[in-house]
Amino acid sequence: MRVRVEGDSMRPALVPGDWLLVRRGAAVHPGDLVVARLPGDPDRLIVKRAQWHGADGWWLESDNQQASGRRDSWDFGPVEEIVGRVVLRYWPLMRRG
Repeated sequence: MRVRVEGDSMRPALVPGDWLLVRRGAAVHPGDLVVARLPGDPDRLIVKRAQWHGADGWWLESDNQQASGRRDSWDFGPVEEIVGRVVLRYWPLMRRG
């Protein structure tokens, strides 16, 4: 599946406007970028970094904890279901700066 990044919570790894290729159901390891459904709003997808897997699910964190509007496991706790693992950022091809 394809996902477009919005917001600044994953800077500097990802910036708004980046397009990602996501493999549904792929194995997840700590440090992977993943896509999950936002707890409380399952129609909305979030891109976060998987930190660790516990009894209640994956702990997901933003790379940029200072981003306004940032939401991650510090706000909603562990996430049981991961939609998929980010395989690559395919757009833009090159980033300036």
